[in-house]
Amino acid sequence: MEVPVVHLITDRRLASSLPARAAAALRGLPPGIAAIHLREKDLCGLDLLRLARALAAVCRDAGQRLLVNDRLDVALAAGADGVHLPSAGISPVDARRLLGPAALLGVSCHSEADVVRARAGGASFATFGPVYDTPSKRPYGAPVGVGALREAARLGLPLVALGGVDPSRVAEVRAAGARGVAAIRAWLTGDDPAGAVRALLGR
Repeated sequence: MEVPVVHLITDRRLASSLPARAAAALRGLPPGIAAIHLREKDLCGLDLLRLARALAAVCRDAGQRLLVNDRLDVALAAGADGVHLPSAGISPVDARRLLGPAALLGVSCHSEADVVRARAGGASFATFGPVYDTPSKRPYGAPVGVGALREAARLGLPLVALGGVDPSRVAEVRAAGARGVAAIRAWLTGDDPAGAVRALLGR
């Protein structure tokens, strides 16, 4: 399965209805170019599954992908297209065994060594960052920078640039070798979510 170019990470605190926001954000896009990442760590399994099923329906209607963060059980039960694993989560080898060869399998990476492990474990792609300074990532250390992204991209695993990536920086990270970009606030705030996604695509 082709790795999407834009990865839209959820935060339901920023939108009154994630399914409605996702439908608006994905409207009119070429099939397979975007993925919604369901990342709601505080939800119980049942509530997460309900939300995953609603988002899966939206993604299917739009011809896009749904990934569930960390919870393989929820991803399988909801019929998601794959999972995204945190750096300290279940190994990609174990996840791939459960999901099968066709599923999208992402892993959070912060260094070249992380990318090597993700590639060896059967990951489809990795998010890499934080590339730039961003308030949500400051507790985890300094940004890795575009240079580190460029070096990691040479390892051959498709990378999705994460952390402080806004439309003004898309060209820079793509030139550094990123397959795509990830965003949270860019698509969840403002009056034009579809326009925000197009801007992240550089269109």
